[in-house]
Amino acid sequence: MASSVWKGMISFGLVSIPIRLYAAARTKRTYLHQIHKECNTRLKQPLFCPHCNRMVERSEVIKGYEYETGQYVLIDGDEIKKITPPSGKTMEIMTFLEEGAVDPIYFDSSFVAMPEPHAEKPYLLLLKALEDTKKMGVAKVTMHQREYTVFIRARNHGLTLHTMYYQNEIAAVEGYGTTNDVKLKPEEIKLADQLVESLSAPFKPEAYKDEFQSRLNELIEAKLKGKALPAAPKAGKAPVIDMMEALKKSLAGQGARPPKIASGQSDRQRRRAS
Repeated sequence: MASSVWKGMISFGLVSIPIRLYAAARTKRTYLHQIHKECNTRLKQPLFCPHCNRMVERSEVIKGYEYETGQYVLIDGDEIKKITPPSGKTMEIMTFLEEGAVDPIYFDSSFVAMPEPHAEKPYLLLLKALEDTKKMGVAKVTMHQREYTVFIRARNHGLTLHTMYYQNEIAAVEGYGTTNDVKLKPEEIKLADQLVESLSAPFKPEAYKDEFQSRLNELIEAKLKGKALPAAPKAGKAPVIDMMEALKKSLAGQGARPPKIASGQSDRQRRRAS
């Protein structure tokens, strides 16, 4: 089984649940290393101290904050333990929210929470309460030298946690959301809505794949066997056409019929919509 990333308790009210956290999702990629072109040797980044002019062991490494160039405040492991808040061992649920109350942009990493032996009953109690009320808990947990706000929710008959991006971590892009000066025709909206409906389908996560990573693995396999791999087909450049015409052609490709235009429209409006 995968190694846990945190061990402690979830508490709500007077109920405490000993748990372990496991990463719920990790990026899976084929990584390319840096190779010395002259001798095909992988390049490394060793722990080297330029002052002592030698390699150092992991046991010789401590943390340090650079407050001026070349000047550091040194902090050891015991000092870090002393400043770790209670959330380092217990994530106390502060409040509960409706399941859909949080914009997904605030969701960061995901973890699954597993109960420790003999803690199955309180674990199930919290899970059942979240399922029945369709709510999720908000708590804090300290791990990896940072305190996170987390959302605890029921998923597939278990507890899943998501760390939260803080408000100051959400990028503010000038001009985002300011499109009030753009006017849309009712026919355009109707066609766009119909196109969305024609492309709608149940969510099947297995249907989505990283095509680049797949082709990278195929390239590696082909080179190992001394074969050539054909290049990926290039997407044709879309011609610049009228938006109504683009919507109609998109719908035609989906086998859907565009809505009829009201008989009261002028010939000029009909020509624009055709």
